[in-house]
Amino acid sequence: MVNPRNAYGEALIRLGKKYKNLVVLDADLSKSTKTAMFAKEYPERFFEMGIAEANMISTAAGLASCGKIPFVSTFAVFATGRVYDQIRMDVAYSEANVKIFATHGGISVGKDGASHQMIEDLGLMRVLPNMIVMAPSDATQTGRIVELMAASKGPMYARVGRANAPLIYEKKDLQDIKIGKGMVVKNGSDVSIIACGTMVEPALEAQKTLKKDGISARVIDMHTIKPLDEKLVIKCAKETNAIITAEEHSIIGGLGAAVAELIAENNLSTKFVRMGIKDVFCESGDPTELLEKYELNEKHIVKNAKKLLN
Repeated sequence: MVNPRNAYGEALIRLGKKYKNLVVLDADLSKSTKTAMFAKEYPERFFEMGIAEANMISTAAGLASCGKIPFVSTFAVFATGRVYDQIRMDVAYSEANVKIFATHGGISVGKDGASHQMIEDLGLMRVLPNMIVMAPSDATQTGRIVELMAASKGPMYARVGRANAPLIYEKKDLQDIKIGKGMVVKNGSDVSIIACGTMVEPALEAQKTLKKDGISARVIDMHTIKPLDEKLVIKCAKETNAIITAEEHSIIGGLGAAVAELIAENNLSTKFVRMGIKDVFCESGDPTELLEKYELNEKHIVKNAKKLLN
């Protein structure tokens, strides 16, 4: 079990050595986002902006205009909702080379409740022109995504959860991780489970359970929500009997919506269901219990797969 947030902090240190123009900004949460690791190593390139997220985004855009590569971090609920106008105008519209990396996304934030459980961020960022949107699934992938963000030009948003997570990938898999390209983690012929972020691991557990019941499930790690890997989605629709999308996010506007739009526009005949938060605000509670209540775990993926195939 490795925390993707730690992988983010470690990646920033590596990149700080490689890119002398890389800077990091945080809004009073550097211990939680792990940017404190970068601050300790490169204090002259770290900017503690305080509880002033809007100012942080605009400052990052200004730094980008001067040739810097700014990484901006705070919790997902603050990184998108609180600063939407600044992201829209100063970053997306201006095509500023700003990298927004948010932590504590989704409902697994737990007892902090609806005020901190960000379930709209992927949708908010996805509708912005010029914005690339990602949700890595484990620490290995997170580190590689951060490296790719630094090496690529333009506005980008990525989010990870709060908790530790099992390692899905090894170092040998790093070359297969590319922005805009989904990853076939397990192949299968009956149903395709297209997941992102924290839902990839339960999708893999569901694949094992389904296999015992004679159902062949394909698991796709769609770490990039925008641009969506359309070729891979269409391939899944044509080769398997059903598609399930799974995300720790609202079913409106995120991964499920992107896949649904693609299926409809291409007149693909496939059974389909979106798994996510069903247009409600969630409540305070233990993360495991919340994921069960809102039907976002292995058990409910298996249930949906069997229902679709029946």
